[in-house]
Amino acid sequence: MSVAHIVIMCRYPVPGKAKTRLIPALGPDGAAEMHRTLAEHTVATVREATLPFTLWGTGGSAIQFADWLGELTFQSQGEGDLGERLLAAAAHYPIIFLGTDAPDLTPNHLHQAADALAAGKSVIGPAADGGYWLLGLPQPADDLFTGIEWGTETVYATTREKMRQLDIEPIVLEELHDVDRPEDLARWPELTA
Repeated sequence: MSVAHIVIMCRYPVPGKAKTRLIPALGPDGAAEMHRTLAEHTVATVREATLPFTLWGTGGSAIQFADWLGELTFQSQGEGDLGERLLAAAAHYPIIFLGTDAPDLTPNHLHQAADALAAGKSVIGPAADGGYWLLGLPQPADDLFTGIEWGTETVYATTREKMRQLDIEPIVLEELHDVDRPEDLARWPELTA
């Protein structure tokens, strides 16, 4: 089996468009800066893990993302809800989908996911808010991206139920916390210092 390819789903940090649920606590500029910090951490962690990746971006051009994050393989996310954009990104398997919201992400997490895929297993990393911070698939499973209420606390549970229906028994990684809402900020005071 080939090496897992990571797809990082990332928004360009435009004030008022990035991390909008944090705007009440941080303001538009502060929320965009928080997103910038989290995305930079994610990309640095993936680079440290030395696994191949493509950044699937929205809200900015390939040049803007390269100026911000350095040289990388870039693809535009296109239109549609998150599920439609994930499906569009799923060109090569095995694949690891990764967001940019988990400050505690480490290279070890990524290696655990890659090892699961190398063994032919799917893998999922649950988020404390009811979503997931990572999803790895050794082969296509398009149904996992349809009929999901994205951005809600039911994403992980719905995805696991869909996995059960498809006879997919994933390896479950440790639960991580996302930075999405003002109440999440207290976990990482250094991020707002």
